Amino acid sequence: MPDVLIYADSLRSPEMRHEVPIAIPDPFLYAESGGEQHVVASSFELARIAEVAPHLQVLPLEEFGIDELYAQGLSRDEIELEVILRAARRFGVEEAVVPATFPLEVADHLRANGIQVRAVREQFVARRRVKNDAELAGIRRAQRAAEAAMDAARELLRTAERQNGSLLVGGEQLTCERLKLAVEQAFTANGAFADEFIVSHGPQTAVGHDMGSGPIAPDEPVCLDLFPRDRESGCFTDMTRVFVVGTPSDDLREWHKLCLEALEQSVAAVKPGIAGSELHRISCDVFERHGYPTLRSKQPGEVLKDGFYHSLGHGVGLEVHEEPSLGRGPGELVAGDVIAVEPGLYRNGYGGCRLEDLVLVTESGGEVLTDYPYDLEP
Repeated sequence: MPDVLIYADSLRSPEMRHEVPIAIPDPFLYAESGGEQHVVASSFELARIAEVAPHLQVLPLEEFGIDELYAQGLSRDEIELEVILRAARRFGVEEAVVPATFPLEVADHLRANGIQVRAVREQFVARRRVKNDAELAGIRRAQRAAEAAMDAARELLRTAERQNGSLLVGGEQLTCERLKLAVEQAFTANGAFADEFIVSHGPQTAVGHDMGSGPIAPDEPVCLDLFPRDRESGCFTDMTRVFVVGTPSDDLREWHKLCLEALEQSVAAVKPGIAGSELHRISCDVFERHGYPTLRSKQPGEVLKDGFYHSLGHGVGLEVHEEPSLGRGPGELVAGDVIAVEPGLYRNGYGGCRLEDLVLVTESGGEVLTDYPYDLEP
C-alpha cells in the first residue's frame, strides 16, 4: 500500500474526519507509512485525539522543532510547511498519495524537498464508501433529528388556519422562515445542526435547490428537504417530504403517487453490485410510462425544467453529496454505502414533488433508515 498524507482540519475535510473522528478546527497532519498511522498536532488537541482514536500514534509539534523554528524568526506559515516536511521525513515518507483537496502550497513544498505526492481521488473516496460503526451511528442520529424536525414543521402546518388566501398560525402569517425556525430548534434539541436546508413553497418547489422563502399559501406544495449533520460524528442524513395545507391539485396528487412508486421500486432493487445508473433507469421507467420527460429521454443538449430533471440520488456520509452517484454515470453500489434515493416530478412556474429516503446497502439488499410517512396532508 502506498504511503498516505492528509493535511486538513476535520471540520471541513471528510477525508480527515474519517481517519480522526473528532472535530478539530485547525489543520493538522495525518500520515500512514510502514503500516503505522501517525498524527502530528497541537498540544491543544493531543489528549482529545488519543481518547477517540487510541490506535493512532499522536505526536506534538514540539517533536519536530517548532520552538526552534519560532526562535529563528520564521513566520507561522513557514513553520507549518517545515514541520510537515520534517514529520514526513521522520515517518520515512518518500512518495505518498493525497486527497484531491490537499493544499497546493504544502504539495509544492514537499516536492521541492524531494517528497513526491500525487492526488488520487478514487482511493480516498473508496476509503469512505463503507461506513464504519461510528459513522453509521451518527447517520442514524442525524436521521432521527431530521424526522423530529419534520414533525415540528408538520405541527405548524396542521395548526395553520386559512384566512383571505393566507395561512395563519397564532394570528401571524405562516412563512418558510417560521417553519425553518421550528426545524432548526428541533435539530438542536436532537444533537444536529445545518448550515442550510430547504423549506420552499409554490413555484419555488420546482427549482431543485431553492432554499425557500416567504409566505405559504393554502393548496400549494410545501417541500421540506432536510439534511442535518450529527454534531458528534459529523455525518449527514438527507430526507424530503412534500405537504399541502388544503386541497392538493390533481397534478400534484399524480406526481406524488408516481414519485412514491418510483421510490419503492428503486429501493426494492438496491443491492451490492447493482449500478447506480440501473436504479436511475428504474425510476425513469415509471415516469416515462406516464409521459413525463427524464434525463434519459431528453434530447442531447436539451435543458430540462419539467419532469424528472435530476439524477435519482447520491451517497451520504461525511458529505451530504458523495459517491456513489445514482445517475447516468458509471459505478456500482457496495455493501456499506448509504444512499439517498430521491425521485421527483416538477413543472417550472408551478411547483413539484420529491420524496427522499435514506438507504443502507447491506449484503442482502437495502435497509431503509428513514422512518417517516409519505402523506401529502400534514
